[in-house]
Amino acid sequence: MKETIPENPPLGLLLRLVHQHWTQAVDNALDAAGFGDIRPPHANVFTFTPPEGIQVSELTKLAHVRKQTMTQAVEELEQLGYVERRPDPNDRRARLVFLTRRGEGVRPIAVATGRKVDERWAELTSPQEMEALRKALKLLFEKVLDDASSRSNGDVAS
Repeated sequence: MKETIPENPPLGLLLRLVHQHWTQAVDNALDAAGFGDIRPPHANVFTFTPPEGIQVSELTKLAHVRKQTMTQAVEELEQLGYVERRPDPNDRRARLVFLTRRGEGVRPIAVATGRKVDERWAELTSPQEMEALRKALKLLFEKVLDDASSRSNGDVAS
């Protein structure tokens, strides 16, 4: 049965459906590579953890998720052996999150699969349309961040 979408669907619905397609492709590739215990909420940890480690509070800001959500993802990945937490040498009270050797094996598969999805979408539309979409979404996101920042600083939107 062919999936259908409503006439004039909300942009949020379209973004979610396309994202689900992309995520499913990455999940399938990770599962095939032996990383079947990774769930979508874990993706932000792999995406934003640099080699020098990062505090959960910083991961939370970068991923735009609640601290509770990020803490749970880090705890689950630590139990699964994908990350480890070590003391932060610059802050005795804090701990840094690091990818383990197993965790470092995830990113190349996810990135390569994401590129394949991008390439396939460019075949289905065109490279120009995909680049225009990428630029438009990037610009929109930057504007949304700027707007949120100005609102949190007390500026009033006109």
